[in-house]
Amino acid sequence: MSDLLYGVITGILFGFLLQKGRVLRYDKQLGALRLKDMTIVKFMLSSIMVGMVGVYFLSDLGLVKLSIRGINLGANILGGLTFGIGWALLGYCPGTSLGAVGEGRWDGLWGIAGMLVGAAIYAEAFPVMQSTVLTWGNLGRITLPQLLGLNHWLVIILFIGGSLALFRFFEKQGW
Repeated sequence: MSDLLYGVITGILFGFLLQKGRVLRYDKQLGALRLKDMTIVKFMLSSIMVGMVGVYFLSDLGLVKLSIRGINLGANILGGLTFGIGWALLGYCPGTSLGAVGEGRWDGLWGIAGMLVGAAIYAEAFPVMQSTVLTWGNLGRITLPQLLGLNHWLVIILFIGGSLALFRFFEKQGW
């Protein structure tokens, strides 16, 4: 099976889970932004935990090769701010705006338009950014386990333990 087909299948499954987890709903998005409903945080942490275990397990078996992108603090900070501002203004992140349109909520089209405009602006600004923002805080191709000097399974276990403790805290708070 081709990599493209795997991507399509994975995307469809992820979209299905987004819909079933009710994280495509505007009230859930707003609740997350206002730190009153942690459904989206719990959903994403669950996805990260499953992904971490799956990717490293397959890597350890030699079935996949990790392709690590370089860490660039300037780009990550600018991208995170842009993402956060767009999410706060629209009430959807990019994936959930697509899912909302899939559910028939046309306000998600603003998110899709924002992604296209943002991509165009980035493409135009890239030559200038390549010699400025994209060079700030370049840490190279390194993973968190490498940065900490720890075995990746130890980092995964610590992350899962911390996430489960956070879930418990959220539940006690009624989030």
